[in-house]
Amino acid sequence: MTLYKASLTAVLLAASAFQMAFAQDAAPYPTKPIRIVVPYPAGGGLDVLSRVIGERLGRALGQPVLVDNKPGGGTLLGAEFVARSAADGYTLMITTDSTMTINQHLYAKLPYDPVKDFTPITQLVLLNQLLLANPAVPANNLKQLIDYAKANPGKLNYASYGSGSQPHLAMETLKAQTGIDILHVPYKGIPQAVPAAVAGEVQLTFSGAASSQAFIKAGRLKALAVGGKKRMALLPDVPTFAESGFPDVPANAWFGLFAPAGTPHGIVMKLHAEVTRIMKDPEFIQKEVVAKSYDLVASTPEEFAVFLVGDSVRNMRAVKISGARVE
Repeated sequence: MTLYKASLTAVLLAASAFQMAFAQDAAPYPTKPIRIVVPYPAGGGLDVLSRVIGERLGRALGQPVLVDNKPGGGTLLGAEFVARSAADGYTLMITTDSTMTINQHLYAKLPYDPVKDFTPITQLVLLNQLLLANPAVPANNLKQLIDYAKANPGKLNYASYGSGSQPHLAMETLKAQTGIDILHVPYKGIPQAVPAAVAGEVQLTFSGAASSQAFIKAGRLKALAVGGKKRMALLPDVPTFAESGFPDVPANAWFGLFAPAGTPHGIVMKLHAEVTRIMKDPEFIQKEVVAKSYDLVASTPEEFAVFLVGDSVRNMRAVKISGARVE
């Protein structure tokens, strides 16, 4: 009798949970403004893409979608805010690999769990980073840069977006493979690092084409190499790191959309459907993807979840090579 009652109770609880989940999924959404948190400063490629998507998503859903920049602590500040937010679809996050697959290997302790605290919605785009130099640097390709750095140890420095950021991991990997000595200067983000290289405050940095293309065309920065498997269509004369003999330099990143863990499945799938529809619009692809040398992904939540596992392993190796560690 006791066993029967226990089994009946379990069935009733499961049915109740299912009914609650169904009710949540079936409830009207959205009925108020949505916030997209970007854990980076305004002005970078991630911020720009987030605002374009937010504006179009707002039109599609009939509610304002507001982009809220929360930079700080290597994206920890914004990520923790979203992780602790209500799982109701009204607080989302667009971020990069730093937040989700690098920080866990970099920090001794995180204020969020990148796996347990978030629900992946879609991987938006892949982007390959350019190694950029101030025109005063006497090198026009990666080999010349390495030769100059070897002849002038400690004379060059480079800007990253913080310890453990993608530029930091890429340059430290290159340094480990070549034995060159280049000083690391961390900045808050791309909007600070790229102008610093233009002004000569630092000699080198990394950036996607969206944030640096205008400076390259104006002759205010030189592109020495690019991450990824193939050259950028917009900069076909710039060789890849692989072509230059360094295929393991992790000079690439991605942007992705997340919700707090526990967000109802129906809301996740509605957001996925609308955002990927936006991403696959021909006008959007031309203006926001091709023109900025991104690679369109627009994956399913399941595909994104699988990708995150492999990317975490890749970045674990890069963090180990870099020796970066934040207590």
